[in-house]
Amino acid sequence: MLAFDNSYVTLPTSLWRRQRPTPIQNAKLLTLNAALATELELDIAWWHSPEALAGLAGDGVWPGADPVAMKYAGHQFGGWNPDLGDGRGVLLGEIISPQGQRLDLHLKGSGPTPFSRQGDGRAVLRSSIREYLAGEALHALGVPSTRALAIVSSTHPVRRERMETAATLLRVTPCHIRFGHFEWLFHSNQHNDLRDLADYCIERYYPEAKAQSKPYMGLLEGIIKRTAKLMADWQCQGFAHGVMNTDNFSIAGETLDFGPYGFLEQYDPYLICNHSDHNGRYAWYLQPSVGLWNLNALAQSFTALLSIPEIELALAQYEPQLVKHYDQCMNAKLGLGAVQDGDRDLVAGWLALLQRAKQDYPQRFRWLSEHDIADLSTDDWGVQAAEVQQWLQRYQQRVEKQKAVDYSEPERQAAMQAVNPCYVLRNYLAQQVIEAAEQGDAKPLELLTQALQSPFTRRSELEHFDAAAPEWASCLSISCSS
Repeated sequence: MLAFDNSYVTLPTSLWRRQRPTPIQNAKLLTLNAALATELELDIAWWHSPEALAGLAGDGVWPGADPVAMKYAGHQFGGWNPDLGDGRGVLLGEIISPQGQRLDLHLKGSGPTPFSRQGDGRAVLRSSIREYLAGEALHALGVPSTRALAIVSSTHPVRRERMETAATLLRVTPCHIRFGHFEWLFHSNQHNDLRDLADYCIERYYPEAKAQSKPYMGLLEGIIKRTAKLMADWQCQGFAHGVMNTDNFSIAGETLDFGPYGFLEQYDPYLICNHSDHNGRYAWYLQPSVGLWNLNALAQSFTALLSIPEIELALAQYEPQLVKHYDQCMNAKLGLGAVQDGDRDLVAGWLALLQRAKQDYPQRFRWLSEHDIADLSTDDWGVQAAEVQQWLQRYQQRVEKQKAVDYSEPERQAAMQAVNPCYVLRNYLAQQVIEAAEQGDAKPLELLTQALQSPFTRRSELEHFDAAAPEWASCLSISCSS
């Protein structure tokens, strides 16, 4: 059983509506995230019970839960939309983890809500599996992200581009409050409610701001710093979100709302992973600037709480924080330790080589980590071999500086292997497990999940997950439909 202690419903009703889930047909527990359940000290046996399945399938509400659909707004592809909210999910309530952390349980695919905008309120099995896998992959890579505890499949028909089946996903995260919550209250002139929301966020997510002379300044600065770190993490790990609307941005600096995402395979900074993004607004290389654009949209809402100079001072912290974290992260991926003069050029040179030679982003970093520098061969780099050799000479000189502070070659390799994954969530791998799950076979999903949860350690039974995409899957197109 779960012990609920719900605080979101203490906020003004301008931010939520009570909404019971509606059931899906012939529900079946497809997979349970045993690693997350163990981490939260949940009774795994209970999650396989009829009572647990009923709550996951929307066929009842667990004792203590108080399901609500959240109301927010947002900028979608740069355009303002006030008519947003939880259109296919409900916040069931909040539980307290063994570590004392308050966690939201959100049931996605739970049916229509007041904010469905004539939609069916359902999620499909395909998108539910992709969200489940992405959360585990990012979490294991050290990137803040929402996660999922369980997926329930069904025979409930749902039409998207084709006929599919409905599913529900139980999302677990400390925070479901989006930039769009603040935007909604500001642009609808509900400024007293906005102040209540800010106080709530300080109390729950940024308690350190209470000690500052200007707590709302501390709140905005905290959101900016966490967002800057998240954008740097995405760039270092080669993650493309695909739909960076402000209603998809968490004020806690976590990756939220997985749609047409992708992880860089062949290094292409101009990657557009969403086939609906016709103008490339959310291309991978633009993500840091979009993060700042979204923060500016959020900051406009804070003009009800702070002066313009205060807001400008807070926003000015974004770029230095992002660059600092990015430099540190990329140095770690190259085994270079503390950032020194010239390191940024070395990193840029490496990425330029990957782009010109059309190399696989994660595989080439892993290649650097699994060989002595002196033994690295450029035979398979094609016409770029001479350039690669020149770069390797610069790299070796930089590593020698690191060795001068008691840093051996085995230590370099071990440090790099601890941050450069051998198993990456490639779109073709996700597609294969989706197709198996649609036929009722969850074993491929469970095996891929194991690989993504421990991505840095090679295991013989998982080696097939280390392969680059076959030709048929090199350009998989992903849509926003769920």
